[in-house]
Amino acid sequence: MELWDVYNRDRTKANKTMIRGDAFESGAYHLVVGACIFNAKNEMLIQQRQPFKSGWSNMWDITAAGSAIAGETSQTAMERELFEEIGLQIDLQNVRPHLTVNFDTGFADIYLIEKEVDINKLKLQYEEVQRVKWASMEEIYQMLDEGIFIPYYKSLIQLFFDMRKQYGMQRIK
Repeated sequence: MELWDVYNRDRTKANKTMIRGDAFESGAYHLVVGACIFNAKNEMLIQQRQPFKSGWSNMWDITAAGSAIAGETSQTAMERELFEEIGLQIDLQNVRPHLTVNFDTGFADIYLIEKEVDINKLKLQYEEVQRVKWASMEEIYQMLDEGIFIPYYKSLIQLFFDMRKQYGMQRIK
C-alpha cells in the first residue's frame, strides 16, 4: 500500500494522506515528479516500460517519473524514482525543478539534468523498465509519430530540450 500526501490547489500540504488508487476527494491533489537526463550529444535518456506494467505498457517514456510518497519532498521523490527505476543515484537536494505542469489531480515537477551516463552500468527495475537508450529530439518525435512513445505534446518535448541548460522563460545568450 502506497500513501500519498494530499495537497490543496495552492500546493500546500493538507495534513492528510490518501492511498494510491483511491478516488480523489474534491480539492485534493498529489505530487508527481519526472526527470529528463541529457548528454553532451543533445540526447535524452529514455526508458521503455515493461509490457506487463499497467498504464502505457511497452511504451517509451522520459528518463524516470512517478508519484511522491507521503513524507517526501519533490527532490527526495525524484532521487528515489531515478534510483529505483534505473539505478542512478543523483543528489537533487539543492536543485529546483525546471518546470511544474498542473494536471487534474496534481502537480508534476520536471527536472532537466545534464549528466553523462553509461547506460550499460544502469540497474533497471524489472517491474517497471525493460530497457533504456539515448535518443535525439527528432528520434523521440518519430517515436511519437509511430505511437510507441507516451503521447506527450511534441512542443513539451522540445521545451525539455530547450530549457535543459537554464531556468526561466527567456533564452539566455
